Amino acid sequence: GVDEVGRGPLVGDVVTAAVILDSENPIEGLMDSKKLSEKKREILAEQIKEHAIAWAIGRATPEEIDTINILHATMLAMQRAVQSLNVEPDFVLVDGNRCPTFSSKQGDIKTQAVVKGDARVAEISAASILAKVARDHDMIELDKKHPEYGFAKHKGYPTKVHLEKIMEHGVLDNYRQSFKPVAKVLAND
Repeated sequence: GVDEVGRGPLVGDVVTAAVILDSENPIEGLMDSKKLSEKKREILAEQIKEHAIAWAIGRATPEEIDTINILHATMLAMQRAVQSLNVEPDFVLVDGNRCPTFSSKQGDIKTQAVVKGDARVAEISAASILAKVARDHDMIELDKKHPEYGFAKHKGYPTKVHLEKIMEHGVLDNYRQSFKPVAKVLAND
């Protein structure tokens, strides 16, 4: 299962995860990461890491997002997650309506897009949780370096407060400069 987190934020990487669950060792409570509390996501993320056959995180940087656009950067991050697995999958389920091409030594890996897969497929739910926890940790770390922006609260999404903070403090290197609110601030500087 593969899912992404962070297509909408103005700052930071788009983060993906790939997870191969162990059918002999099911994890209770897997669902779309957006429907879970932060505390529950953290607990489930640890269980996934302990009990999954394999898991990996993939990323695409703000520079890559600005260069190839958010959709292509998301597909690249998904490919990186699957390539980083220490077990090669024979079939990949991807949340959404599009799939990147996943390659192995034997050729392309069969894939299927699953709309609302993070709510319907345990492996995609697990990937959703790992990606969300990883990206949230990125934002908490960024918040420690730049507390004036409030990243730990808004997680980089374009909230009213976040947009005000960008106007007040400027654009950091971690921002996606091609995203309209950021590009607008840069154009006015």
